[in-house]
Amino acid sequence: MLKKVYSHLEEGVMGALLCGMVVIMIVQIFCRYVLGMSLSWSEEITRYLFVWSAFMSVSLCTKLTISIRIDQIIRLFSMRGRALVKIFNLTVEFAFFAYMMPYAYHYLMATIESGQVSPACGIPMYLVQSAPLVCFGLCLLRIAERWFLQWHNFYYNEEHRDYSELKAGKSAKMKRVVEGLTIEGKEDEVCQL
Repeated sequence: MLKKVYSHLEEGVMGALLCGMVVIMIVQIFCRYVLGMSLSWSEEITRYLFVWSAFMSVSLCTKLTISIRIDQIIRLFSMRGRALVKIFNLTVEFAFFAYMMPYAYHYLMATIESGQVSPACGIPMYLVQSAPLVCFGLCLLRIAERWFLQWHNFYYNEEHRDYSELKAGKSAKMKRVVEGLTIEGKEDEVCQL
């Protein structure tokens, strides 16, 4: 259960934020055009949900490796060469987010110390200002996962894009080994696997 939540954390949070923004805007439109009164808080809440959504999308793009890149030169390398280039790239990304974390933390602490609240709803602004810190932390986790995966790719001269492929690849290899042993009549060795 936790594995599934962790695997789809960004998608789930962004989906919930998007649904929240849509519902709030529909209520605002209904109130404005049908009831003849507008809500004072709807735009503010939608803006804050959008801020969280924007920062979560950074983590999602990091997880899915859907950043802007030119990979024509990388394709010229062998699998190990590609893995090394990706390791270098991930190291630079990790360093960038690690560099940004203290600034996000200080920004959050300054907001907490100021006691600032939002004008329309009175929401503590640290709830909004915590988005960079949380999402940069998620980016660091996702980059670390991919970094270790690329080291695996380098070491074993393989090319897996994520851990699900790696596990599927290992199980496929294990299945071929087991089938090979049973064909050769070595069932005892299969039991030891």
